[in-house]
Amino acid sequence: MKHEWRKTEKNIYLPKSKPEVIDVPDFKFVTISGEGNPNTDHFKKHIEALYSLAYAIKMNLKTLQTQPKGYTDYTVYPLEGVWDINDEAKKHYNGQLNKDDLVFTLMIRQPDFVNDTFFSKMLEVTKKKKPNPLLDQVKFETISEGKCIQMMHIGSYDDEPASFQIMEAFAEVHKLSRLSKIHREIYISDFRKVAPEKLKTVLRFQLTTE
Repeated sequence: MKHEWRKTEKNIYLPKSKPEVIDVPDFKFVTISGEGNPNTDHFKKHIEALYSLAYAIKMNLKTLQTQPKGYTDYTVYPLEGVWDINDEAKKHYNGQLNKDDLVFTLMIRQPDFVNDTFFSKMLEVTKKKKPNPLLDQVKFETISEGKCIQMMHIGSYDDEPASFQIMEAFAEVHKLSRLSKIHREIYISDFRKVAPEKLKTVLRFQLTTE
């Protein structure tokens, strides 16, 4: 049976539009890091590199005569991004965000049965079939988030600060402490096809464990 994250992992990817605490387990990802304004062609190249590799992994797994242990067909997971600002911007930050100062790590989750060997093989295949110089920067990582606060943000990416204020107020009421200003976004909607006011984005930040 095909694994569809929208149906079986709603707690991770389809939270309600109000804050909640969640304990996120370790997941495997293909990742790529960069810096700068997300409204540029350079940023889009990062996304293209990740998706080309993610689909190469999915499609080639289906054609193998012997699939890895635990294999099942699956829907490709959504794009995610972990966001911060560069060190220089932090020195002078006054609450106003300059998107050119953004630092990001983009990622697409991989099923547990994908391993380092298969990732390396598919990376070489992708470089030949869909050349992109940024593929040299893609990594295969296991990432641990642990205890977090998350909620579904509906609307433009530029309106996210209002949702983060709600999340931080929730944390204060429940005597929870945010680990850092770094946050994660999970892009449930395709911004190329959905109007800005209808975009669905999971917002999440980590909590201290003390």
